[in-house]
Amino acid sequence: MTSPRSPRPSAPVARLIATDLDGTLLRDDKSVSERTVAALAAAERAGIEVFFVTGRPARWMDVVSDHVHGHGLAICANGAAVVDLHAGGTFLEVRPLERPVALDVVRALRAAAPGTSFAVELTTGIHYEPQYPPFFLDPGATVATAEKLLFEEAPGSAAPVLKLLAQHPELDPDVFLAITREAAGDRAAFTRSSPTALVEISALGVSKASTLALCCAERGIAAEEVVAFGDMPNDIEMLSWAGRSYAMGNAHPDVIAAASGRTVGNNEDGVAVVIEQLVAEALASKETAG
Repeated sequence: MTSPRSPRPSAPVARLIATDLDGTLLRDDKSVSERTVAALAAAERAGIEVFFVTGRPARWMDVVSDHVHGHGLAICANGAAVVDLHAGGTFLEVRPLERPVALDVVRALRAAAPGTSFAVELTTGIHYEPQYPPFFLDPGATVATAEKLLFEEAPGSAAPVLKLLAQHPELDPDVFLAITREAAGDRAAFTRSSPTALVEISALGVSKASTLALCCAERGIAAEEVVAFGDMPNDIEMLSWAGRSYAMGNAHPDVIAAASGRTVGNNEDGVAVVIEQLVAEALASKETAG
């Protein structure tokens, strides 16, 4: 295990921290440690914005909603939504997967990987096929075939689709991701964040990185001023885009290869370890400027 790398002398002082949640900021028991809570608050006091950037839907953000300061924004569903956690998870921006495209992807994956089952994540909740592992946190879900779940009486008449989820009961997770990308990678964006063969499908061009870039542009923050953290393949684009990035000690090998640095694992407060260094940098820079 390597410790977090020190920034180059010429590296800009961090203005924004972008962190994944599960396997990254959160411990395995889904808690936020006292050290991490203190580090997040210290970053905000030092003038460094913090964005939670996650594959989670807005309704599963209660675990960190108390730790959002200032702007109150989070990027959810792998970049498909920007939500205001100060306003109970209100959607501010949605980058939907169009239903005809989702149906096309379903057909392609059924042919490429027989046995695949699907779930459809909408702005209003998740619904899934009978063979799909049930979501016990969403008791109001509709159970039906993906074709029925994606049907709408008239174009644009139903809730926007944030992402399509494809699950296979037997394939290796990375193999399944490769199969899905080969089958329909020209029509949508494919990634994964689960240790199982569960692929998350968004509109083409939608990722944590692309939505984070839009949010940063609105604030006049350059990629070089962003520090990002992640652990799974759905974080790779974000880690590659940010000026500085850290793979967790527990990260997927492809994530470690993509990041510019590495910190300790999520259960060892790896994000907090680096944030404490970033805060020290920011305070030292202000003292020098003053």
